[in-house]
Amino acid sequence: MKIVDLKLEKIRIQLSEPFRVAFAVIDYSENVLVKIITDEGIAGYGEAAPLAFVTGETIEGVIAALQMFRQGLIGEDPLNIERIHALMNGAIAGNTSAKCAIDLALYDIRGKVMGQPVYKVLGGFANQVVNDITIGMDETEKMVEKARHYVQEEGYHILKIKTGSNLEKDIENIHKIREAVGPHIRLRVDANQGYCVSDAVKALDAFEKAGVEAVEQCLVDWDMEGAACIRQKARGIKVMLDESIHSPIDAAKACRLGAADTLNIKLMKCGGLYQAEQINAIAMANGVNCMVGCMLETKLAITAGLSLVASKQNITEADCDSFLYYKDESTGMRGGFTREGDIFTLSDKPGFGLDINF
Repeated sequence: MKIVDLKLEKIRIQLSEPFRVAFAVIDYSENVLVKIITDEGIAGYGEAAPLAFVTGETIEGVIAALQMFRQGLIGEDPLNIERIHALMNGAIAGNTSAKCAIDLALYDIRGKVMGQPVYKVLGGFANQVVNDITIGMDETEKMVEKARHYVQEEGYHILKIKTGSNLEKDIENIHKIREAVGPHIRLRVDANQGYCVSDAVKALDAFEKAGVEAVEQCLVDWDMEGAACIRQKARGIKVMLDESIHSPIDAAKACRLGAADTLNIKLMKCGGLYQAEQINAIAMANGVNCMVGCMLETKLAITAGLSLVASKQNITEADCDSFLYYKDESTGMRGGFTREGDIFTLSDKPGFGLDINF
């Protein structure tokens, strides 16, 4: 089997309302869909969802990188995934969401060749995932109302709450959300690099009193030593790393320093499923569990992320919810998975099991 063509489609996705985190307000996403075509008539689909302040990419740069990759991919066997990653890494450093788009298309092809869904190709631990839902930063009353809505009307049992701009306000928000949803809903907090060490220690103590189970990325991405310090001082609350973890090398350093209880794998940060599996393996070997998160992705990349969660016993958490913030939740794609409340069930169709045409 050989690759004979690669096609690109740039898409713009409008959010139903602006989404605020510690360092940005986002109201739309520009992504690139990729189609890899083989000489046997099997096509695989992938997606790049760049976020400049996380992956260091722009949409124009992603398209340029993908056009570069196209020249080297023609004639390659799409099942040789490690070789193709080596070719991409040899051609250009970084550009992880562009590499992710190629990677996902290759795994989609592999699943279709094998006649198996990608979650089984990767390991097949389960076919269902319990997903969380994220509450962006807003006025306290609005955040509390969203929390109530997600729990009482949408059936979610895990809330992820954005913080990181004002410590005292963050503490107030978390305690009021806890009062609103009751004691049995699992709460996680994501500071998106918004705290210094001393504020993070104070925040974790206050959040633990509100029954928060974990706090994600308190410090700037490079400060793993600081994260290790916070983790040593934490009592009854887990420390998670997200922006600090882009590669297996980052995962190894975090584990060596004892900087995290959980690593947040994002396909766009690490370059796709190939390296994501390596990050999880390193974490598992060091007694650290993993979560799979997402950027502002369509149902295509979300299905890939959920497939990774479902495939691995060590990946215990899922934060693959961004498609729910779009005006078109399905983003024009049928299949992949079904959703009932916070339970996501993956399709058993080959590959990602999505109906995509371009």
